[in-house]
Amino acid sequence: MKIFNTKFSGLKIIKGINHYDKRGYFRETFKNSFFKNKNFIFWCMSKSKKNVVRGLHLQKKIQQEIFVSVVKGKIFDVVLDLRKKSKTYGKHSSIILSDKNSTSYFIPAGFAHGFCGLEKENLVFYGCTNYRSKKNEIGILWNDKTLKIKWPIKKPIISSKDKNNLTFKKFKDLY
Repeated sequence: MKIFNTKFSGLKIIKGINHYDKRGYFRETFKNSFFKNKNFIFWCMSKSKKNVVRGLHLQKKIQQEIFVSVVKGKIFDVVLDLRKKSKTYGKHSSIILSDKNSTSYFIPAGFAHGFCGLEKENLVFYGCTNYRSKKNEIGILWNDKTLKIKWPIKKPIISSKDKNNLTFKKFKDLY
């Protein structure tokens, strides 16, 4: 496994290696030694069909650092820096995560996160440093024109909750 820095402070790309044989493959996904002083206490998984967009989500008051990896399928993963004092505030980064490329993301607190499923079935595994707090959940509109995110789909499947997320301008005005 290798860990790579990005132009966003604290945002890391983790590159694993799949070891294939006639049975399938084995992959190392996470090492505590890469994330000293991080305590991942809440692990969860989502299953999404092709063209499902989830996000952009964040916990405003009780923030989480998140480790994201794809167990099956492929996703277009997006993070949006919402840390007001950051040089990259209001900017986004995207990456393809898949079971085949063995790539994971470490997302620091203060980022909104979302993704789009690119294959028929996409299983995404998350580790979080805080529990989910429903009353502290907010979201930024996935297709806000000011963000200029180039999503790789034409007809997304979106929850009614995510359709009603805040615009980036509204988020800045409120927070």
